Amino acid sequence: MSLQTHLSELERKHEALEREIQDAISHPSTDDLRVVELKRRKLHLKDEINRLRTSATRVVH
Repeated sequence: MSLQTHLSELERKHEALEREIQDAISHPSTDDLRVVELKRRKLHLKDEINRLRTSATRVVH
């Protein structure tokens, strides 16, 4: 899998988590811990995306 393909997949997952978070927040019956876990996963993906972009930029230069 190429780096760009991997980044695209991570970005897709990040966007899906954002939609899932918004959906969970809009339902009052959603457990707060569930929302916290989703946000933690989303942040982890964002960090991974940024790390890969940074390492890819260093390789290019």
